[in-house]
Amino acid sequence: MRPNTLCAVYIMTNARHTVLYTGVTSDLATRVQEHKLGTFPSSFAKRYNVDTLVYYEPTASVVAAIAREKQIKAGSRASKIALIEAMNPAWNDLSTGL
Repeated sequence: MRPNTLCAVYIMTNARHTVLYTGVTSDLATRVQEHKLGTFPSSFAKRYNVDTLVYYEPTASVVAAIAREKQIKAGSRASKIALIEAMNPAWNDLSTGL
């Protein structure tokens, strides 16, 4: 892994916050850039213009991130919103600090 990488589970949204995308990565900064650039044109995230990082949770490993991702995905939309608002009440794009 590169020195500046961050294993994480993350949530991204679109401009109107109507879509929440939960993902996992071993390189958060690069993955967020891929979402913003639409690197994968046929992906769910590209189709729904998901390009704003609103939540992330660093983890000790990719395995831990995958386990946490499953927990988050199993929760309701309301539980995802609660996670986001606990960290980021204004739903600002958190990608600038990566």
